[in-house]
Amino acid sequence: MSSGLPVRKVEVNAETQEFWDATTRQTLLLRRCDACAAVIWYPRAFCPMCQSMETSWFASSGRGSVYSFSITRKGSGAWAAAAPYVIAYVELEEGPRVLTNIVGCAVDEVHVGMAVTVAFDPVIDETGTETMAMYRFGPA
Repeated sequence: MSSGLPVRKVEVNAETQEFWDATTRQTLLLRRCDACAAVIWYPRAFCPMCQSMETSWFASSGRGSVYSFSITRKGSGAWAAAAPYVIAYVELEEGPRVLTNIVGCAVDEVHVGMAVTVAFDPVIDETGTETMAMYRFGPA
């Protein structure tokens, strides 16, 4: 799937490697604290609630709803040609709110509470290989 929005390679580190690898398999991974059961966003090795280092990955359902959004009607740089586009916080079924874009519908159709599901835009490196994918959300 390609939304037509710009994508670029993200700087990956040891804490996020598994997350970004999963995006190429069309999977949105989250971390859960093994000590207090908090679902952790953004991907990191420790729990921000109880500071435990005992966390584990699990596959998100990929479903959520629009918590808040803004329509950008004039972008700059690579985003200028993509305007108008939606920047949104999506509240995942698992609890965390993620910053993302809403794609696959007219910007004026987006509304708070709208049911959405994850979609992935491939990030292609200079050799033409998909190295990761950017998570975005579209109408469920």
